[in-house]
Amino acid sequence: MNSVPSVLAVLDELIHSVTPEERGAIWQLAEQGRELDANLVRLPPGGEVGTHQEDVLDVLLIALDGDGRLDTGDTSLKLTPSTVLWLPKTSRRALAAGPDGLTYLTVHRRRPGLTIKPAPTPAAPTYEAGEPPCMLDRVCPACGRLSQDPEPLFCSRCGERFA
Repeated sequence: MNSVPSVLAVLDELIHSVTPEERGAIWQLAEQGRELDANLVRLPPGGEVGTHQEDVLDVLLIALDGDGRLDTGDTSLKLTPSTVLWLPKTSRRALAAGPDGLTYLTVHRRRPGLTIKPAPTPAAPTYEAGEPPCMLDRVCPACGRLSQDPEPLFCSRCGERFA
């Protein structure tokens, strides 16, 4: 059976349906069997996504509405509508929205699902009883993404601040 293309979203409609103060993912690609992930993210005026690093995936970021900047530590790149950035894996970056906020689309290869890992080896920590430590403090409260950072400040998917 062949797959059939379909309209998933009209981005202009989504962008104009949110209030200026809304923050986080306002749309996500969620179709079954996909090989890509995509997120439409809104930062309110002056909103930020703190410095973070994606160690596994390259990310394509497309600014769609508002303005802002992406800071790499060495460089500051201006973001205006239709700016397309390639964020190679292992690159460090932070985002800041301008006075009108910033709405952008990110696209990347789909992350592999969580898997059960083999039993710990003698070099790895072992647990005498019960379950390993809880990782709920690494789950984004807005979009549910598990952060690879042991002490995350901001979600690298939607920009939400961790508590």
